[in-house]
Amino acid sequence: MAKTDYGVNDAMAVQTWSKMLATEALKATAIKPLIGTDSSSIIHQKNETKSGGDKVTFGLRMQLNGDGVTEGQVLEGNEEALTTYADSVVINQLRHATRSEANDTISQQRVPFNIRAECKDGLVDWVAKRLSVSFFNQACGYTVQSSTLYTGLNAVTAPSANRQIWADSADAGHNGDEDLTSADIMKLEYIDYARERAKTATVPLRPVKINGEEKYVMYLHPYQVVDLRNDTSTGAWRDIQMAALSGGQISKNPLYTGALGEYNGVILREAFDVTQGVHSSTGAAETDVRRAVFLGAQSCALAFGSNFSTGAPYKWVEKFFDYENELGVSIKMLWGMKKTAFNSEDFGTIVVSTYAAAHG
Repeated sequence: MAKTDYGVNDAMAVQTWSKMLATEALKATAIKPLIGTDSSSIIHQKNETKSGGDKVTFGLRMQLNGDGVTEGQVLEGNEEALTTYADSVVINQLRHATRSEANDTISQQRVPFNIRAECKDGLVDWVAKRLSVSFFNQACGYTVQSSTLYTGLNAVTAPSANRQIWADSADAGHNGDEDLTSADIMKLEYIDYARERAKTATVPLRPVKINGEEKYVMYLHPYQVVDLRNDTSTGAWRDIQMAALSGGQISKNPLYTGALGEYNGVILREAFDVTQGVHSSTGAAETDVRRAVFLGAQSCALAFGSNFSTGAPYKWVEKFFDYENELGVSIKMLWGMKKTAFNSEDFGTIVVSTYAAAHG
C-alpha cells in the first residue's frame, strides 16, 4: 500500500508548520480579540510591510472645528487648514530555538509524546507570550523594560501627562505610582474616571463600535480583579454583574469572549501581563502597584513582515546535529508593535494605577 508521508525537513512540512504557527500563536494569546486590520480595531494591524520595508508610517487627521459661514458671508479666504500628525512602527526580526534528541533516539523511545511536535508547541507558546508581554509593556508605558525584545522591537514611552490616573490619594497630588498605599485599590469609580477622561480629552479616545454601540476595553491584573470583586458595597461589581447577566447583555463579538463582564460601556478583561508600576523619580518597578489600561480604537499599531517563501510572518527551520542524533528547531518572526501617539500625546490608552498585591 502506498502512503504519503512528510518527515523532518521536508519542504512541505516546514511550510505547513510555519503557517500553523501563525494561526496557533495568535489563538493562544489573550490579546487576539483586540487585533484587526481596520482603523476601529484596538490593535490596528498594518499590512504594508508584508510586501517589503521595515517601517510603516501612518497619520491622524484632527477634527475640523471652524465656524463655517452662512448666507451673505464669503467662504473664500475663510477655509480651515487640515491638522495632521504622524506616527510609525518599525519591524525587525526576532528569533528563538529549541534543541533536543531526535525522534529516532532512545530519548524518544522513553517518552510517550512526539519530541518534534513538543518543540513546535513550545515555540507557539513562546510567540504567544511574547506578543502579550510586548503589548502590555507598550500600552502600560512600562519603561522599566528597556530591552526591545520584550516591547515589540520598538522603544516604550511613559504614559503622557493627560493619559494617567492614580487611585484615590495619589491622584490628588499626581505624585506617582510610588505614593499608592493599601487603601488605594481598584474600584469601579476609577473605571468611571477613565471613561470620563476618554470622552472629554482634547483628543478623545475613539471607542469601538459593537452592534452600533460605543464600547471601550479595559484590562486589569488578577490582583486588581480580586479587589474589584471583593467590593460588596451597593452598586459594586457583584451587583453590576448580576444585572448584566439578568438583562441578557451578552454579545458574540470576540471582545466579550473570556471577558469578566461590562460596566458603563467598558468591557473588562483580565491579563497576568498587566505591568507593575514605575517610580516617577528612579524609574524602578513598583512591585505593589499594577497599571490597568483603558483602551480605545488604534491604541497600538502592529505590523508583520513576510517570509516570502511561505507568505507567513514566521520562518520555521529544522536542523540536525551530531549525525542526526539531535534536532534543533528555530522560529524567526518579522514583526513590530508600538503604542500609538500623536503630537506627543498617547492616542488610545489611559493608564489607571492602583495598589495591587497578592491576597490570602
